[in-house]
Amino acid sequence: MPTLPQPALILASTSPFRRELLARLRLPFATENPAVDETPLAGESPEQTALRLSEAKARAVAAQHPAALIIGSDQVACLDGQVFGKPGNHERAVAQLQQMRGRTVNFYTGLCLYNSSTGRTQVRGIPTLVTFRQLSDGEIERYLRAETPYNCAGSAKAEGLGISLIAKMEGDDPNALIGLPLIALCDMLRAEAFPIL
Repeated sequence: MPTLPQPALILASTSPFRRELLARLRLPFATENPAVDETPLAGESPEQTALRLSEAKARAVAAQHPAALIIGSDQVACLDGQVFGKPGNHERAVAQLQQMRGRTVNFYTGLCLYNSSTGRTQVRGIPTLVTFRQLSDGEIERYLRAETPYNCAGSAKAEGLGISLIAKMEGDDPNALIGLPLIALCDMLRAEAFPIL
């Protein structure tokens, strides 16, 4: 029996963190910039934003890859209904960490696997509850000067020194906090009969 060609695997992201996580599966893949506006819609919950954007990112690159499995992911950090996006600069990062210290923040990751040849879409939300230590202003300042995590939602890079800011994490997949839930992704790939091992 001839084997059918395996569809291409595309990561719709420019994030180096997501690229590093996907590389752990040792599968060949390419990356594409989805160029999606990440502004939340009016009345949209943080969870709805993450799910919508993960799918929008996957669909945004589908035209260039008509026979591919396309991965989209988006993460929103929220506390008491307030969204903590990428701070972009030092002052906003300080303010974010001051607000989150001693509190539990939901880092909600939306994940989508879109089959561009069949149109099948799998979307899943993966919450990770992160309790931050009661950080002093000095600790926040020293952390931000050491790591400059201004492109990370919530101003904390858990894959680096940011782990020292965290007292506890609760979730189904430790990779979700970094931005790509590999456990859920493996389930989705298997549902598409995409061989992982």
